[in-house]
Amino acid sequence: MQICSPLVLLLCASFVYGQSVEESPEVMRAKSGIDKLRALVEAGVAPRVQLERAEAAIADAEDAALLRKTLYGADLSEEQTDQMMAAADRRLDRRQKAVEEAKRLIAGGVASQLSLTPALAEMDSARKERDLAESRARLSRELAQMALNEELLQNKLTQEPAEAKTLADRFDGDGIFSMGTMSRVQMEFSKHFGKPLPVSAVGETATHRGLGFDHTGRVDVALHPALPEGRWLLEYLTDHRIPYFAFRHAVPGKATGAHIHIGPMSTRLKLGG
Repeated sequence: MQICSPLVLLLCASFVYGQSVEESPEVMRAKSGIDKLRALVEAGVAPRVQLERAEAAIADAEDAALLRKTLYGADLSEEQTDQMMAAADRRLDRRQKAVEEAKRLIAGGVASQLSLTPALAEMDSARKERDLAESRARLSRELAQMALNEELLQNKLTQEPAEAKTLADRFDGDGIFSMGTMSRVQMEFSKHFGKPLPVSAVGETATHRGLGFDHTGRVDVALHPALPEGRWLLEYLTDHRIPYFAFRHAVPGKATGAHIHIGPMSTRLKLGG
């Protein structure tokens, strides 16, 4: 299972995450003077194409602000994930159309070949942006499937304890786990495999809260327990008596979800205070 820098994505939340699309500087700049321009167009003083370009610039600025908010947000809902992908698709589509228009003008002798260079550069940038959004969406959906697996296990532990072991291998260890311990796990994994431990969730997430779980002090790792890295991690956790749940199977009907949950099982949130 390949995850693209999940911990970096999870920890890169900044002030822009809480900033609304409407408040972003690029949207404010794009909207500047739009009402006056609309009035001029309605009065027949300015061409309608000028207004259409201004409105397109606003839509693009809103998409850019939404992407900045979601690509580096600490947590995404399913709705936000869909919005992020739609915004990335729209921005790439606009730049592909700009390249086509530039080529049309060149073919008609209206513009020089040099005018195509910036359009191609912007299209390439939008394509990379879209690839990043796709990676972020994949991580977000993977995390959701992991949380659903934990919800299913929690229900089995409560209602059908004998069946719970079919969902995950459980090791209670000494029952103690801390972020200091996690740092040592990460260091040893990196030393052994020469790459970072693919952490998908550190502590509380909106996904877990939405399912009614307190995931504080727990960590989810995007490794299949049957793969070499997963087997090594389970052996390390067992040797150091660190509690874990190893999910070998996905949520029924879902595409993925196998992972290793480090720490005690998440507890149910107390509602109403």
